[in-house]
Formats: sequence, C-alpha cells, structure tokens
Amino acid sequence: MAKGKKYYVVFNGRNTGVYDDWEDAREQIENFEGARFKGYGSAAEAAEAYRKSFGKVDDSDLGRFLAAANTRPLPKAGQPDYMTNPEVDLDAWAVDASCLGNPGKMEYQGVELMTGRTLFRIGPFEDATNNIGEFLAIVHAMALMYKQGKFHNIYSDSVSGMAWVRNKRIKTQLKQTPRNGKVFELMARAIAWLNTHQYSGKVLKWQTDRWGEIPADFGRK
Repeated sequence: MAKGKKYYVVFNGRNTGVYDDWEDAREQIENFEGARFKGYGSAAEAAEAYRKSFGKVDDSDLGRFLAAANTRPLPKAGQPDYMTNPEVDLDAWAVDASCLGNPGKMEYQGVELMTGRTLFRIGPFEDATNNIGEFLAIVHAMALMYKQGKFHNIYSDSVSGMAWVRNKRIKTQLKQTPRNGKVFELMARAIAWLNTHQYSGKVLKWQTDRWGEIPADFGRK
C-alpha cells in the first residue's frame, strides 16, 4: 500500500514552520545544532502541533520565532497573526484581488495558508473591477482543486464575490470594451464551470478584524 503524504513541522531549525515537502524541511534541520522536527499524516495535525508550539515560548521569544517562519508574510505591527488562531483552518486556501482604479487594472491570486506559498497569480487585466477579481479568484481556486482532485476550504474577504459564486450570477455594471474582452470571457467561463461542476469544500468569509489581513492580500491598501 502506498504511503500517504506527510507534513513536517520544524520546531527548531533555520526556518521554523510547516512544510509539505521533506527536502524543504530537511534543509532547515540538516547540520543545525539542536534541530527538532516531526512528521504528521495530515495537514490538520501538523497545523495543530505548530500552533501548540507557540505556547512553549515566552513573549520575548515569540517575535524571533515568527520572524524565522519566512515561508509566509508576517502580520503588520499590531495586527493579529492567523497562524496562532484556532478559528482558522490552516489547511485552507485564501484568495484575494487588487484593482488600481474602478474600473482599472485588476489581478487576483490564491495562496496556501500553512506556508504562504502562492498557488496562482493571474492578470493584470485592464478595465475591470475588484469584485470581478474576487469572484474569479474563488472560481479559479475551485477549478484548480477540482483538477488536482484535492479539495480545501477557500477563504475570501469579499461578500460580493462569495454571493456571485453562491448564486452563480454576476451582478456588475461594468460594460464590455475592447480592452476588457478577456475579463468578460473569463467571467463567462467561470459561470459555465459553476453550473457544470461540484465543489466539495466550503467558501468561508475571512474575518479580518480578528485574524488580520487575508494572506492573499496584495498589500496595496
């Protein structure tokens, strides 16, 4: 019987954190004095172990501990850190969009919460809106999971984007132009995908006030 995928938590090493690849984890512990790590059979187990490890250091050490976890962006000063919050599903993906102007130049992306790894980044597109980007980001994540045959929950901070996905209907006042034809093509394909495929995970609202900025944020606020 083939062995299932393992996840590795580096508790003490060059860069502490959760790794889904043994070679990446080994780089953090090989020839590192006092290295400590452990493998887990699921992302959820690894995430829980990583969370619990925060309780083993005092406040003065916590900043150094977080700074070492450079596989993900660190929260801004004064903001909560989602990695230490048990409310957050660390096995989930997060998506977000950015639009410079309204309409304006739009792009969207998705990241893996546990590692901060960028899973996709699409755009930029001209003459689009942020809500359209948020919607496309959610559907893009759904379609990518479907293709991979592995489903995770998806976090979005967009009420409109989530509603459009739920209702399988886009409500936008944006008019099609020669410059944004690709965006309208993507919207049509996204609606068609929603009507012909079943997504097994959940689309969840990211609670910015409690968890800080969504990890897929472009940092342009």
